[in-house]
Amino acid sequence: MGVIMKKRTFYENVYEHFNVAANVLKLSDTEKEILSTPDKILSANLKLKMDDNLIRIFPAYRVQHNNSRGPYKGGIRYYPELSLTEIKSLAMLMSFKCALLELPFGGGKGGIEVNPKVLSRRELEELSRAYIRAFHCDIGPDRDIPAPDVYTNETIMDWMENEYSKIAGRETPAAITGKSVQNNGIPGRVDATARGAYYIIRRLINHIDSDGRLRVAIQGFGNAGYNIAKLLENDKKFIVVSVSDSKGAIYSENGLNADSIMQHKKVEGLIAGMYCPGSVCQREEHMHITNDELLRLDVDIIIPAAMEGQINRDNASKIKAKIIAEVANGAITYEAEKIINNKGIVVAPDILTNAGGVTVSYFEWYQNMNDERWNREEVYRKLEEKMNSALDEVEYVSEEYNVSMRTAAYIIATRRILASMDSGD
Repeated sequence: MGVIMKKRTFYENVYEHFNVAANVLKLSDTEKEILSTPDKILSANLKLKMDDNLIRIFPAYRVQHNNSRGPYKGGIRYYPELSLTEIKSLAMLMSFKCALLELPFGGGKGGIEVNPKVLSRRELEELSRAYIRAFHCDIGPDRDIPAPDVYTNETIMDWMENEYSKIAGRETPAAITGKSVQNNGIPGRVDATARGAYYIIRRLINHIDSDGRLRVAIQGFGNAGYNIAKLLENDKKFIVVSVSDSKGAIYSENGLNADSIMQHKKVEGLIAGMYCPGSVCQREEHMHITNDELLRLDVDIIIPAAMEGQINRDNASKIKAKIIAEVANGAITYEAEKIINNKGIVVAPDILTNAGGVTVSYFEWYQNMNDERWNREEVYRKLEEKMNSALDEVEYVSEEYNVSMRTAAYIIATRRILASMDSGD
């Protein structure tokens, strides 16, 4: 009987990636432990009176990882299979992501163990406000600044900011980012993650020799997947030939239209089975394929924008793409990345590729703190500058140490966090 391999958790993957960089830098065991251990773990059981008058309890968490560079920063996710281990790993990743982008923040993450799709609007609002009431003493503009994440959005952030301000007794817009523009939010926040990834991809295509348009497959069609599909669709250098959601994928050799797909998804609840007259694919019905088949397509670029662990040791060897742009956190497992690196595939890691969201959140926080207002064009320009600067550093360190882009990113971030801790900043 063969040995059964234990599947690594997302936390173990994040730690392994950090550990590779730590070994390159010859960190001590004490330094490794300090950098991988959260400062504080908060938990609460949120009581919610449902529309049927029954009381239900929802576990909630906030993990604050490291604030040596500034207030904790990170999203709040609503997810039925949420775990504290996952939140810890995401908070750790946020510390390194903020340091890589040179943002004056540390890492945090939070969430509620709930399926928001089954809640009424009133229940969703009450639960969101209850979260703030539970943790308000530990959050705020100078302590910990939450933002949207999986299954949370600007409406939920508006409710949370309003509840925080009520408790504080004054308007405190900088306590929460990802708010609506009408409520002191910032233009460009909704598509910031996708746009940041787009800027990275546009630079990395220099690694590809091609005379025609670069073929792209996108796994995941939520906010990030949809928005990056639109950005690539409008760029003549690319053609999006496949997209997917959790139920399956569609493929069209002639290219796909993001808006048509999203309209179908809103009506039918899924992508599979759609036919979109009036789009670029009106001459043919889509080919229906699986998510795993999407990853094995003969394309130039794969963009995993769904959940973690989608590219793993079982399918990594079958990937034909030349570039993988990791928009989803932890989309590539630690074991899979070793296989992918040996194949010579360029990996744009999550710590860099999806950092556009937290970068624009920083812009929003900065504006709220300084009572400024930037227009959309200024936000995009500043975001592109930040993403390009981070990529330049990652590529330089990657060549300097002869390591992957991911390891290079962790090296840069680790140095900055340790420097802040040593200086007492």
